[in-house]
Amino acid sequence: MRIVGLTGGIASGKSTVSNLFKSHGVPVVDADVVAREVLRKGSGGWKKVVAAFGDEILLENGEVNRPRLGQIVFSDPDKRQFLNLLLAPYIARGIFWEVLKLWVKGYKVIVLDVPLLFEAKMDKFTKPVIVVWVDPETQIQRLLARDKSAEEEDARNRINAQMPLDVKRGKADIVIDNTGSLDDLSRHFQKVYVEVSKPLTWGEFWRSRQGVFTILASVTSGVVLFIKAFDNHTNTL
Repeated sequence: MRIVGLTGGIASGKSTVSNLFKSHGVPVVDADVVAREVLRKGSGGWKKVVAAFGDEILLENGEVNRPRLGQIVFSDPDKRQFLNLLLAPYIARGIFWEVLKLWVKGYKVIVLDVPLLFEAKMDKFTKPVIVVWVDPETQIQRLLARDKSAEEEDARNRINAQMPLDVKRGKADIVIDNTGSLDDLSRHFQKVYVEVSKPLTWGEFWRSRQGVFTILASVTSGVVLFIKAFDNHTNTL
């Protein structure tokens, strides 16, 4: 199996690229979706977060008020790090099970969409790593346009709370420059899609379900042949 790492920054266009992969039939494991499940009311992650941050982060129905929690942690690096440490085991477990389910279904290429791919050291398990990049000012303007109620200071706090996109770009195998139009992004994506859809390497093939079944079939055939040969040898004695 080829596990492609996809990351970027807030308002960089990573979600748009993720949706392009989905539209081309490539399954995506979205860490944000997993995180929402982790924070679902009554879950282990929900209990940990409520115990740490109090009832003030809850909506009337008991679910986590994610914007409110975001305001708290994006303005305080220590609280943000603490939240990440609380949720990391639950999110990692959720991602593992999603990947395993896709492996069982026989998918050979999947995309792991993780905003904190480098911070969580998950890039070690993905190849290639794709970074969706925009320059800082474009990022600010797009974030303000997307979240119309956001103030510029809050927007900058949220961006500054993440690893700079220039740093991520330096760690990437593939960079998607998303400073242009949606048409530009689509054209750039097509080249990336061709790259990640290439035939699996031998190492990737042996990690796929088909590869594992091939190994099992080969081992089983070898055992059967050995038993037959052993029986024939015994009968001639």
